[in-house]
Amino acid sequence: MNKSLILVVEDEVAIAEVTVAYLQRAGYQTKHLATGLEVESFIAANTVSLVILDLMLPDCDGVTLCRNIRRYSSIPIIMATAKVDEIDRLIGLEIGADDYLCKPFSPRELVARVKAILRHFPESPSDQYIIGSLMLEDKKYLATLGHKALELTRREYQLLTLLAHHPNQVFSREQIISNLYDNAEISDRTIDSHVKNIRKKLKQKDDKAEWVTAIYGVGYKFQA
Repeated sequence: MNKSLILVVEDEVAIAEVTVAYLQRAGYQTKHLATGLEVESFIAANTVSLVILDLMLPDCDGVTLCRNIRRYSSIPIIMATAKVDEIDRLIGLEIGADDYLCKPFSPRELVARVKAILRHFPESPSDQYIIGSLMLEDKKYLATLGHKALELTRREYQLLTLLAHHPNQVFSREQIISNLYDNAEISDRTIDSHVKNIRKKLKQKDDKAEWVTAIYGVGYKFQA
């Protein structure tokens, strides 16, 4: 199977099922989200090759979500809309999407457009993320602070990436488990242990590094 992971953000179950089926038949890995609230955290925690993003989601505006993603990532985005006249409006807004499709669209056409876009993005464009002296490199699962490797485990790296991509946003332990472990049976103590290790390794490279902080009774956040 192709290593490329396609994120399908679509609240209409029938459309999502057909889209996922055709993408998988074409050899792509897929992840379906029915709402927009989890999109950014999923992108932060996973190497996503392309996003198919519905314009009208039940919990957020697709245009706003697309713009938010563009603030830190150049990951390819295909916007889907049910209104023909929305295409011209979206293009005029220059929201940062790479392509647009009007519903109902042909699944074969969608797959063709995905293939065409990914030919220009043979590697994940969101490989590096830099905030202050901290740099995260997704392909290598490498985190460096002041050019010094933090030597994080894969899970520690994913957790730090999730928090760092959302500065000042508090994540509960349940949200962290949902994003990183796909709701597997993981205890809160496991998350606490990961955070403890991350903070220790940050301190080893910079004794003033207080970026990952605990919010008592709630969870953790990355203090920008």
